[in-house]
Amino acid sequence: MRNFITIEGCEGVGKTYQTRLLKQYCLDKGLDVVFTREPGGSDIAEQIRRIILDADNSDMDDLCEAFLYAASRIQHLKDIVKPALSQGKTVICDRYVDSSYVYQGIGRGLGLDKIVRLNEIAVGEYMPEFTVFLDLSPDNAFRRKGGADQNDRMEAVGYAFHRKVYEGYKLLIQQEPSRFEVIDASGTKEQTQAKLREALIRRGVLK
Repeated sequence: MRNFITIEGCEGVGKTYQTRLLKQYCLDKGLDVVFTREPGGSDIAEQIRRIILDADNSDMDDLCEAFLYAASRIQHLKDIVKPALSQGKTVICDRYVDSSYVYQGIGRGLGLDKIVRLNEIAVGEYMPEFTVFLDLSPDNAFRRKGGADQNDRMEAVGYAFHRKVYEGYKLLIQQEPSRFEVIDASGTKEQTQAKLREALIRRGVLK
C-alpha cells in the first residue's frame, strides 16, 4: 500500500525511541505524516493491547494471542490507517503484520503459514509499501537496555524465544529483500536515527 511504512525490530532495539525522534523531525519539517503503533493506535485497539501485554495474563493461549493481535490490527486499520491513507497522508507504524509473523508464527511455533492466513483476513490489501528493520540481536539489545521488562508479558518470555523472533525477521528479509530496509542499530541512537532518515529519504518518504 503506497505511503504506508512500518518499522520493525526485536525487543529493546530502540524502535519506539527512534520513531519518536522521527516524528519530531517530521513535525519540524512540516511534513504531513501520521505516526501510530501496534498493537494499539486507537481506543479499542489500545484496550486489546493492554490485555496482550499484561504480565498477569501469563496463561494466555498462543493462538488466542495471535487472534488478539489480529483483532487489534483490524480496529487500528479502520480507525487510523485507512482514513489517513485515503486522505493522501503518509502513515508510519511502529510494528505491524511482520511482528505477528515472527512472534506468533515463528517464536510461538504456531507456523508462519497459519499466521499469514490469519492476517490476510485482518489486513487485506493493506500491506506496507516497505518496512524498516532495525537490526540488533536480542542479546545485544537486552544487554544495552539492562535486561527485559518483567512487567511486559512479551519481553519477559525469555531469550530463547527472542532469538527465534530475530531469526524469523531474517527469514522474512531473505524472502522479500526489496520490501525491507535493513538498518544496523548497533551504534549510537544518533547514528541509528541518521540511517533511518537516510533510508526514508532514499525511498522518497522524507525530503
